[in-house]
Amino acid sequence: MGALLVSGLLVLTAVLGLAQQAEQSAAAGARPPAAPQHPPILTTASESGFETIVKPFLAKNCVTCHGKEKHKRELNFESFTSVATLVDDRDRWDEVVLKLRHREMPPDDEPQPPEHQRQAVAGWLARELARIDRLTPPDPGHVTARRLNRAEYNNTIRDLLGVDERPADDFPQDDSGYGFDNIGDVLSLSPALMEKYMSAADRIARLAIFGSPVLPPTLTKLRSDGRRTGDARTFPAEYDRTGLSVSNAFHAVHRVPVEGEYVVRVVLGGVRPAGSEPITVTLWMDDREMASLVHDPERAARFDEDRQDFGGQSAEFRVRLPSGEHRLAVAIPRIYEGLPARYGGPSPSRRQEPPRKQFTPPADASPERIAQLRKRFDETEAELQKIPLNGVRVSSVEIGGPYAQATGRSRQSTEKIYTCGHRNGEHQRWCVSRIMTDLARRAFRRPIAASEIEKYVALVHQAQQDEQSFDEGLAVGIQALLVSPDFLYRIERNRQAAQSLYVQKITQHELATRLSYFLWASMPDETLRRAADAGTLREPRVLTAQVRRMLRDPKARALAEQFGGQWLQFRALESITRNRERFPDFEDYLRLSMRKETELFIAHVIREDRSILDFIDAKYSFVNERLARHYGIAGVSGPEFRRVDLTGTPRGGVLTQASVLTVSSYATRTSPVLRGKWILENLLNAPPPVPPPDVPNLDEAAVGTSASLREQLEAHRKDPTCASCHRKMDPLGFGLENFDAVGAWRTTDGKFPIDATGYLPDGDEFDGPEGLRGVLRHQPNAFARCLTSKLLTYALGRGLERYDSRTVKQIASRLPARNYRFSALVLEIVNSLPFQSRRPSRVANSTELRGTP
Repeated sequence: MGALLVSGLLVLTAVLGLAQQAEQSAAAGARPPAAPQHPPILTTASESGFETIVKPFLAKNCVTCHGKEKHKRELNFESFTSVATLVDDRDRWDEVVLKLRHREMPPDDEPQPPEHQRQAVAGWLARELARIDRLTPPDPGHVTARRLNRAEYNNTIRDLLGVDERPADDFPQDDSGYGFDNIGDVLSLSPALMEKYMSAADRIARLAIFGSPVLPPTLTKLRSDGRRTGDARTFPAEYDRTGLSVSNAFHAVHRVPVEGEYVVRVVLGGVRPAGSEPITVTLWMDDREMASLVHDPERAARFDEDRQDFGGQSAEFRVRLPSGEHRLAVAIPRIYEGLPARYGGPSPSRRQEPPRKQFTPPADASPERIAQLRKRFDETEAELQKIPLNGVRVSSVEIGGPYAQATGRSRQSTEKIYTCGHRNGEHQRWCVSRIMTDLARRAFRRPIAASEIEKYVALVHQAQQDEQSFDEGLAVGIQALLVSPDFLYRIERNRQAAQSLYVQKITQHELATRLSYFLWASMPDETLRRAADAGTLREPRVLTAQVRRMLRDPKARALAEQFGGQWLQFRALESITRNRERFPDFEDYLRLSMRKETELFIAHVIREDRSILDFIDAKYSFVNERLARHYGIAGVSGPEFRRVDLTGTPRGGVLTQASVLTVSSYATRTSPVLRGKWILENLLNAPPPVPPPDVPNLDEAAVGTSASLREQLEAHRKDPTCASCHRKMDPLGFGLENFDAVGAWRTTDGKFPIDATGYLPDGDEFDGPEGLRGVLRHQPNAFARCLTSKLLTYALGRGLERYDSRTVKQIASRLPARNYRFSALVLEIVNSLPFQSRRPSRVANSTELRGTP
C-alpha cells in the first residue's frame, strides 16, 4: 500500500505540527499577566477596610510565621501592602478566609485572637471578595486542543466504524491532571504514541472494510486465584475461615480476538461419597448464565470403597462469543451448602458421609514407626473432619477457539461506511466522495468543505490506479482519516477577530462534541448532529431533551466508568495489592466485584435520575454472591449482580462500598488519615495541603498489638506541625474504622476494640459509619459544591480556576429546588458559561475580558 504509507507520512507531519501548536497555545493561555489593569472595583471603602480591619489583624496574629523573616508555605503577609492584592493574589485570600473560619490559623500552639476579631476579618474578606467577583467580567476559561484519551478513542472508533476492538488498550497510559485523564493540557503526543496511532489506523481500517482475518483455533488455560479453584490442600483452612463453605467456583477474565464459537472445558477434581447424586456444572459469561451440564458421578473412578475420585473428569460447553473481553465464571451450585453431616447440619449430598476411618498400622512396622504413622493419621483426620467429604471442585478451565468464526465485514461496519450501498464492482466515482464526506463529517465532528475531502478521495483513487480494489482503496482513505489531527484532537477554532477581547460562544457542532464527550466519552450520534446542523441545539428545550435522552442511553455508562472511576478513585483497584496473610479473601474476583458494584451504583443514579445525595447515604446497592458473602448479606447466589436493600446494615452510599474502603487503605492495615483525606477531597472539596517533609512514620509493628491505631495517631497529632491537617482528616477516617483494609466489617483492631467516634471540621460529632453519613447528609450544599466542581472539571477537560468558583456556587445553589437530581446538575453544567463559551485566544486572564459581545 504505497499510497497508504505516503498518506501516513503526510498526516504525521500535520499531527506533530498541531501538537506543537497546541502546546504553544496552552503556554500562551497560562502566561502570567504583565502589569494587571484593575477595573474600578476597588473603592475607597475597600481600601479603608483593608487598612483598618485586615492589616492590623495580620500584623498581630500572622506575620510571625508568615512575614519577611519567616514565611512558612512561601506566604509573606507583609508583602500584601494594599487592597489590590485581593485581586492579584485572590487564591491566597480565599485560603485565608477558610483557615480563619475553620479556626485552623493561628495554630493551636500560638496565641489566639478574640473570636469576634477572627469573624470580623473573615466576614469582611468574604464580602469584599464576593463583591469583586460580581463586578469582574465572567471568564469561561482557556481551552486547549484536546487529544482523545484512550477511552474516548476506543468509543469513537466503535461509533464511527462499528469496530469494537478497543485498539487504544495497547496505547501508553494517559497522563492525568486535576484527578482526570481527559485534561487537555496534559494529553501530550509522543513519537511512541504516534507510531501506535499509525499501526492502529491500518488495523482498524482493514477490520472495518474486510472484517477479522480467519484465525486458527488455539487452546488457552485460564488463570485464576489458587484458592478460588479449590486447591485440596487449602480446603481445611478455607472451611475454618469461612465457617460455612469451601470455594467451588472459578473466575477469570478472558479476551477473545474475534467473534466465533469457543469451547470451554471445565476440569474437575476432588472426591464424593460413593453413590451420590449427579452434580451440575454451570457456566456464566458476563454475569449471564450460558449453560448447565449434569455430570454423572458414576463416571468417576473409585477413590476407595466409600468415595469416588473426580480427578481429571471434565465438562465441555460450546458457546458463541463476540470479540472482546469477557468475565467467565464456572460453578458447581449447591454442593457445599450447609455444615458437614458430622456437625449435625444438612448434608451436601442426599447420602450420609461415610464414618470416620480407623487407623490400621502395617503389620511389620516398629513401635516408633506405628506411633509416627498414628500421629500423622490423627492430624489428617482432624483436618478432614472440618469439611464435607463432598469435595468436588473446579480444578481448571481451558478455552479453545475460535470455531465457526464470523468472517467478512460486520453489518454494523457496512451500515456506517457504505452510505451509498455496497455492490462489488459497481461503485461510481461519486460514491467515493459521498462515503469519505460522510465519514469525515462524523470523524471530525463538524461540517466538511468539499476542498477538505479532495485529498482523501484522491488517496482512494490513487490506490485503485495502483491496481487495488475499491475496498482496499477505501481502507487507505479511512486510515488517513484516523491519523488526521481533526480526528485525534477536539479542536475549537477561533472565529472572532484576532484582537477580540470578548467571550466567544462555541459553535453548535462544538457544543454537540463537548456534550457527547462529557456524557458518552464518544463522538456525537446522528440525532445530536442533526440538531447541530439545524442550529437548534442551543435552544433550551432542545438541549434539555438531548441531555435527558443521552443520560438514558446505554452509552452513558461511560460517565459512570470514566468520571466515577476517577472521582471515587476505584479505577486504582487494578493495581491495589494486599498482604495475603492478613487479607486472604482479597483475590481478583473480589476485586472485580468491588469495582462493578460501584460502577452499577453510579450508573443507576444516572439512569434513574436519583438524587446526588444517594452517593452519601443510599440504603441500597448492587452485589453478587461473592460480594454479598464479603459483606455478610444473606440470600444472594450466583455471579450476577442484583439490587439489595441495605436497611439494617451499617452500609450505605459510596463511603461504605468495598472499592472506596480498599483504595483508601494500606496493604497491611486501614488508614484513618487516607480515608479522612479521601472524604475531604472527594465529598467536601476541602483537600488538605501537601504534608511537610520528614513526617515521622507510625510504628507499624505496634499497630493493634501494643497500641491501637487510633492511640498512635492521637500521639502523632500532638506534634503542632502535624496537628493542623490531621485534626481535619483523622476524625473523619475514624468513622470508618469498623471496616478493614478490604472493606469487611470488624469490631476490633488487633486486640483493641474499635472506637469509631469522630467529628467534622465544623465540630459536628458522630459515632460510626451511620453517624458519619448522617452529618454529611446534613450538609448537602457542601457535597453539592464538591460534586459540581468535580463534574465541571471533567466536563470542561481542564482544571478549575478561581474565576470558576462563581459558576460552581451558582450551580450548587440551584440544586435544592430540583431535589438534587443528577440530571439537574448535568443540565446546569451544560447551560453554564464555561461549557458553552471560551476565552478568546489572545486574552491571558479575566481582567482583560470585555464580557460577551
